[in-house]
Amino acid sequence: MRHRHLASLHLYPIKSTRGIDLSEAVVEPWGLAGDRRWMLVDTTGRFLSQRKQPLLATVAVRQEDGGRLVVRAPSMDELRIEPPAEVRLVPVTVWNDEVEAAVGPDDAHTWFGKLLGIDVRLVYLDDPTRRLPDQRFADSSDRVSFADGFPLLLTTTGSLEALNGLVESPLPMNRFRPNVVIDEPEAWAEDRWRRIRIGDVVFRVVKPCSRCVITTTDQWTGERGPEPLRTLGRHRRFGTKLVFGQNLVPELPAHTTGILHVGDTFEVLEAD
Repeated sequence: MRHRHLASLHLYPIKSTRGIDLSEAVVEPWGLAGDRRWMLVDTTGRFLSQRKQPLLATVAVRQEDGGRLVVRAPSMDELRIEPPAEVRLVPVTVWNDEVEAAVGPDDAHTWFGKLLGIDVRLVYLDDPTRRLPDQRFADSSDRVSFADGFPLLLTTTGSLEALNGLVESPLPMNRFRPNVVIDEPEAWAEDRWRRIRIGDVVFRVVKPCSRCVITTTDQWTGERGPEPLRTLGRHRRFGTKLVFGQNLVPELPAHTTGILHVGDTFEVLEAD
């Protein structure tokens, strides 16, 4: 019997830019440390993502000491971003959530504006305790960064293998932008999970992840095609939602963190 384990870890420092593959990561109550703490907004303060700006997939981000980011994109000069030394808060909107965030540096606004051809600002979630996940599925004590809805997203190798057996050309896991990928041979097993343990960290499995046009976006070029939404629509439709992956909330004692390593053991604690 195959040993189930954590197959890979992925971090997205700037929402909707290209992910970073990690060998280990710190888990905080609101997600992996450094995950989606930065975000681009339009002139009204509303978040921007690959849904309308697929070129964000071409933006590579590297983390350095002190929270500094180094950002690159084709035909663009390298950009270095520091967390704001002086915090100036502005209201921003992520889906239906309005939260205050710190304004990023002017050169970052200019850099991303040039890349996308629109007027944008880069903002930073200096205090990650400000935003609550969807209270229909989470607790009032839970928190989330600038992720779409919940602290972490889980996918499995078995489900991707099953999906790739239904599409003409296999798709890489990065289309689904997970934080944790579990080496699980059974396709769609994660639909039944309710509490899990990865290494020493316990998570609640709170909600299936409904998928959007970002999954059709090549995470290197920004180019789009019909898959996997066409196939998910035929085989993974739940009501009006097309589902792949599950949202997680860490169960951490107050004021503590956990740590995950690629290769960590995986265990289902509760399932339907």
